[in-house]
Amino acid sequence: DTQLRNLEERLTYLRDLEERRTAIISSIDEQGKLTPELRAEVMDAETKQRLEDLYLPYKQKRRTKAQIAREAGIEPLALSLLAEPNLTPEDEAAKFLNVDAGFADAKAVLDGARQILMEKFAEDAELLGQLREYLSEHGMVRSTVVEGKESEGAKFRDWFDFAEAITNMPSHRALALLRGRNEGMLQVSLVLDSELDAEAAKPGTQNPCEQRIAARFGIKNQSRAADKWLADTVRWTWKVKVYTHLELELMNELRERAEEEAIRVFGRNLKDLLLAAPAGQHVTMGIDPGIRTGCKLAIVDATGKMLDHATIYPHEPRCDWDGSIATIGRLAAKHAVSLVAIGNGTASRETDKLVQDVMKRYPEARLTKIVVSEAGASVYSAS
Repeated sequence: DTQLRNLEERLTYLRDLEERRTAIISSIDEQGKLTPELRAEVMDAETKQRLEDLYLPYKQKRRTKAQIAREAGIEPLALSLLAEPNLTPEDEAAKFLNVDAGFADAKAVLDGARQILMEKFAEDAELLGQLREYLSEHGMVRSTVVEGKESEGAKFRDWFDFAEAITNMPSHRALALLRGRNEGMLQVSLVLDSELDAEAAKPGTQNPCEQRIAARFGIKNQSRAADKWLADTVRWTWKVKVYTHLELELMNELRERAEEEAIRVFGRNLKDLLLAAPAGQHVTMGIDPGIRTGCKLAIVDATGKMLDHATIYPHEPRCDWDGSIATIGRLAAKHAVSLVAIGNGTASRETDKLVQDVMKRYPEARLTKIVVSEAGASVYSAS
């Protein structure tokens, strides 16, 4: 059943993946932007995450600041500053003033150009994949107490100032932190391990993710006119666009993993409970009643280990009543049986009477009998 469920879940995932792949190709094609290279990338995507990363630049979204800036004709400025950092941003911006569109001065124009580049950087599928992988490997889940909640949230005291790698965090701890956040006692965030290092986190220092964004688009600090503006654009891209998106994604993944692990733990505990001896530690004789095929006996010790088994024929057609009583008595004495469990199937009443006769004939055995449900037993034993 577990294998079948795993197969079913995987099959559903793959069907959804193919359905989404078809929808994405159709959407990009309708926009007239489907190139053979892009089609090949979409067809080769093996996960929903990769598909969505590729689709991000073509996704229909509400009107963004970057779109407003493009409509005002500012995109050539953004691309020229990226391609030629020797250009002076303020001087170039003066050529793109558009009062009617809300870009009345150089600052507004440069802000529009920055929004265009931020959107371009944040929608690069390869870059997103790299940053997601780096944040997964170097991300630390950090929790701090909400100011003023120290006494009210005392049960979360262990997490008032806590940090642990997201990859190593056990499910029970992740669920405790998320519960603290949901109850308004904890602030939980995902930070880079380098940000917890006071030396590495000096003001003005690019974090490793910002460095990756800069490297992807060839942005370097060489004291050229536009270098600082481009570096600030990279920093804003990470803080405003990419980090918030990836933090939400990875924290959701952590929650899902923690919940799945919690369910597995509960499942294992329930299995142990269901498989525990319901009557406690007893040497038990199980009797599966039968008429023509006889009654099957099996004896297990207090741990469930098989000790002995036999078949008796007390009922029609053999009617070996006395021989059956003798066999049960002998096996009960040999293995110190204390409990007899009789299945409630065909001939259970007759078999119950047989065990009553055994108890009368062998009172020293001090047997206790009980009729138990056979629901599922036949299917289980034949599977």
